[in-house]
Amino acid sequence: MGTVFDFREDLLRGCTTLGLPEPDRVALDRLAVYFRELQHWSRRINLVAKKATDEEILEKHFLDSLTLLNMLEGQDVHLLDIGTGAGFPGLVCKAVQPEIGLTLVEPRQKRVAFLSHICRSLHLEGVSIFDCRIEDRERIPSQSDFTHITSRAVSELKLFLEMSRRFLKPGVQVICMKGPKWQEELRDYEKSAVELFRLGDHREFLLPESGVERHLLLFKAASEGAQ
Repeated sequence: MGTVFDFREDLLRGCTTLGLPEPDRVALDRLAVYFRELQHWSRRINLVAKKATDEEILEKHFLDSLTLLNMLEGQDVHLLDIGTGAGFPGLVCKAVQPEIGLTLVEPRQKRVAFLSHICRSLHLEGVSIFDCRIEDRERIPSQSDFTHITSRAVSELKLFLEMSRRFLKPGVQVICMKGPKWQEELRDYEKSAVELFRLGDHREFLLPESGVERHLLLFKAASEGAQ
């Protein structure tokens, strides 16, 4: 007989396996509400794969998102999450560290409604939600004060870095969340005529249940030079 799914216990166990700090009780409560509302809303709109089990949602969306937290370092962190969908990874990180600033970009209105509902339900402040594409320069100006930029929605590394290009300035960190083919994508990017970003850090994880290989690639402006 298999073990009974328990969101809080399974999430804590997963954090321990991944070497991540355990969320405190308040953060766990927020994440549990998030998970419950995700299940409820997913019956009506497309937020996660229809056939995904509770265990798969926990691992592929919540735990995978939390691997980003250790890279959100520095003062006055403001994360831009491009194509956030149902809030992964940005809103999950915000639920655990509510002090970070967060901007979510998601063009699909039904998902925007879900994101707004989660922010209200979790009493999260300091979240901006834009119902547009990242290319909309009037809604999201290039001089915005983002310190970190990420996306799980943009599958191609080169394309994601190109999207992030107009926000590039000293100190901004772009975090790509990739699978096992990241080296091939990085080589494709490095063949580009203009290399504006350099790889500053690389961290690897194996998701605890599926064993799926995940990589976090941290890019900085190439002009900052080697550290």
